[in-house]
Amino acid sequence: MATAGNTDNDRSGGGNNVKCNYTAIRYGNDHGSIAFGKIHKRADVTSDIMLQGSDGEHCFWMDKDGPRKGWTSSISPGNFQVECGSNKEKDSDTCMINAKNGNIDIIASNGKIRLQANDIELVAFHGDTTKGNIKMVASESISGEAKKILLSSKMNTKIMSAGITEVIGNSCLKLYGSIIGGVSDAVALKDSKVGGQRYQTQQQG
Repeated sequence: MATAGNTDNDRSGGGNNVKCNYTAIRYGNDHGSIAFGKIHKRADVTSDIMLQGSDGEHCFWMDKDGPRKGWTSSISPGNFQVECGSNKEKDSDTCMINAKNGNIDIIASNGKIRLQANDIELVAFHGDTTKGNIKMVASESISGEAKKILLSSKMNTKIMSAGITEVIGNSCLKLYGSIIGGVSDAVALKDSKVGGQRYQTQQQG
């Protein structure tokens, strides 16, 4: 019969890197505990400091070695809240999360991610021309609503749809270009006098 993972007390999970120390200390009661130098159950990581509540899923630890060297982890079965800045000015940079190397992942496995502020700025900047990109991907739709929508690019702007594309100006619609060219599928079999067949073929790809 299979054994549930939380009841398996085999401490050989660390393989050849099983941790051992003789100075660990733990204080606690039925409400919670604090431990210094505690070794995790798989015996592969030592915690400098570990706080645990009466709920085993409610804990905070600072790990010092093994595969989680230098990690700080907080787990809560309920809400996790951070509040700061009551003594700061409006324009101060009050809360900062800085990953000196690597990515920052914010994941809501079964919910929404909301950003709310007086103003929201998204900035991607890098000296390398392959960096400095902002990418949005949605499996269903991307929608926006505002009094004004202003988009500007220095080299290229492209709006493309595999289905229907509509451009609507209920009061006024202006189009300007130093050269304006229109191409339809009519050039697929026979090119027009001003060309266009190559462009039509590129867009079908």
